Amino acid sequence: MFGLILSLWLTMHSVAAGGQQDPADVAPTPPSAAHPILALGSQAPDFSLPGVDGKTHKLADYASSPVLVVVFMCNHCPIAQMYEERVQALTDDYRDKRVAVVAIEPNDPKAIRIDELDSSDISDTLDEMKIRFEYKHWRYTYLYDGDTQAVTRAYGPQATPHVFVFDKDRKLRYEGRMDNSYRKEMVKTQDARNAIDAVLAGREVTVTHTGVFGCSTKWAEKSAQRVAALHKIDEQPITVDMATADDLKKLRENSSKRMTLISFWATWCGSCIDEFADLEDTYLMYKVRDFDLVTVSANMPDEKEGVLRMLKNKRATSKNLLFNSSDTEALQKAFDPTWESAVPYTILLDANGKVLYKNLGSVDILELRRTILANMPSDYIGFNRYWQTGNAKSATPAVDSRLAD
Repeated sequence: MFGLILSLWLTMHSVAAGGQQDPADVAPTPPSAAHPILALGSQAPDFSLPGVDGKTHKLADYASSPVLVVVFMCNHCPIAQMYEERVQALTDDYRDKRVAVVAIEPNDPKAIRIDELDSSDISDTLDEMKIRFEYKHWRYTYLYDGDTQAVTRAYGPQATPHVFVFDKDRKLRYEGRMDNSYRKEMVKTQDARNAIDAVLAGREVTVTHTGVFGCSTKWAEKSAQRVAALHKIDEQPITVDMATADDLKKLRENSSKRMTLISFWATWCGSCIDEFADLEDTYLMYKVRDFDLVTVSANMPDEKEGVLRMLKNKRATSKNLLFNSSDTEALQKAFDPTWESAVPYTILLDANGKVLYKNLGSVDILELRRTILANMPSDYIGFNRYWQTGNAKSATPAVDSRLAD
């Protein structure tokens, strides 16, 4: 489906809910000298951007609104995820007062490392923004600026989320955070709403600037870091070990005490090969969060050379096993006595061996990733709850995200 890894390999080759991400990516963000914030009193920079609704939205479309609120948001950042509901509430609560709320995705997806997707099911392309909207049933205006970042450079958002409030003359009256905490239960200061209310009432905005907290804007110049990270993945050895019945029993018990995804496959299984890249991408996305992937080939032992060749072709940096016996039935039963048919066969175990997901046949990669995120240990339960709501499944984009992300 997404193929986040393999296709860009051919061309060259934001945030951890569990606290594993680079701390510089989720922190109070100081203004960037290279990308300054739009100055207070400035005119709203013009824009003409595609939205998740399939339409092009322009600044002039909102000329009749007495207040324009521009919120820079994204898919992959868990802090931004915590604010999606609040952007929707802002839209709904001020609709009768004709306040226009416009969210813009500022990140260049090609500047996002795959490990920066450790708190998301998808990245920040326009097609993936549409998937997120379908999954969460949001209705607010959400626009994409990731291809050129021209609008983003004009406004200068330092992180997601970052709010800009303009008056009827489209002069900037406030910029900064939406409120004081991504934890909704700890919110005490409604900074953006206070600014909106003041502008609507014709009053001066008391607090015109606040610092922002979230995932730093992924500027295009960061793409070199992504390329360097891919080179490091390229340098990792690809191996395969033989697995006995006892090995498979232990694998099912999950003595590693880490969430573990296990994929049974074979080189002669077309659907296995088709989904292999998605599973490996999933591993690279979440492995910084106590997550493992183990692939188990159901090929015959004397087919090891071909299995290893396929693993290298797919850049399978996970732990890889191969049945050590031609008695596949016995090996299947050693892992799961109820498993009596084909591959692919995929199972997700929590740190204690509890089955969280089990599928015979091709996986729905979004459903699988959302199950992982809903159950992955994290520092704040709200991050898990976010993934426990929404549709169970969503359509996947007919794009190659490895090039687009």
